[in-house]
Amino acid sequence: MMDLVTILLPILDSTMRLATPLLFACLAGLFSERAGVFDIGLEGKMLAAAFFSAAIAYTSGNVWLGMLAGIAASIALSLIHGLASITFRGNQLISGVAINFLAAGMTVLVAQDWFKQGGRTPSLQGDARFGPIEFPGAAALADVPVVGPIYSELISGHSFLVYIALLAVPATWWILYRTRYGLRLRAVGENPAAVDTAGVSVIGLRYSAVLICGLLCGLAGAYLATGLQAGFVKDMSAGRGFIALAALIFAKWRPWHALGACLLFGFLQALSLRPDAVKILTRVDIPVQLLDALPYILTVVILAGFVGKAIGPRAGGEAYVKER
Repeated sequence: MMDLVTILLPILDSTMRLATPLLFACLAGLFSERAGVFDIGLEGKMLAAAFFSAAIAYTSGNVWLGMLAGIAASIALSLIHGLASITFRGNQLISGVAINFLAAGMTVLVAQDWFKQGGRTPSLQGDARFGPIEFPGAAALADVPVVGPIYSELISGHSFLVYIALLAVPATWWILYRTRYGLRLRAVGENPAAVDTAGVSVIGLRYSAVLICGLLCGLAGAYLATGLQAGFVKDMSAGRGFIALAALIFAKWRPWHALGACLLFGFLQALSLRPDAVKILTRVDIPVQLLDALPYILTVVILAGFVGKAIGPRAGGEAYVKER
């Protein structure tokens, strides 16, 4: 039993860490799309947030300032998306693609001009990074069979943003399903004309959802650069924004299901980091390249097999034109 726990714990520990940016991005997309604004620019917002959080954290030596800078950068891109798709009623997909291209080029260009290190930031150390949080009694319980390692390694020892991501799931559920704002937000994604008739601003609600999306993407990017890794490198989001969209479709736009989908993707990513453990568990020598590709393969499978079955908000992707 202990051998199994010893093998599985590092994989599950990595699963928690790797699922965190996916979960933030997935919940970000959930708010936006529930309000009827499709956003495939999650990738770009995460990337911009990762760069600015790392750059400001390194420059100031303060990870909290870095996180705020990352959130600000993500919200700025969200406002651009909102301006293009809500105010000017442009194509939401094209706007999202443009944001992805803008972030991919801008981050490398600014990083090279700023730090002269080939489009990356210097390595973050000390207070410029989010360190692990040790829960009370974690060290004392570490030697207790089974329970000790689970508490001290799997539950304790993660960074601040990992726990915030987990708390964001029930918070999202409560906001969407237990508040007046959540009811109106879901109604805007289904029938904006009815919301408008009731005297509630459709544009205001959609902008609020886009801003929440920017906030959560900012946290995802900040965690990538200051929690999961120690700095920014080119294209470090590595398709996580698109994986988060696939997880959102797989979860059918529901918060708790989104948590399960992101943990699944995080688990597949964690397997690629421990091919030795996979070999012990399966007794099969699976190529590392295949393990690396598993999350992307699942993304394609979900998009191909579930898009038609998972029915999103009825007014999603449609600009609202107020009747006169």
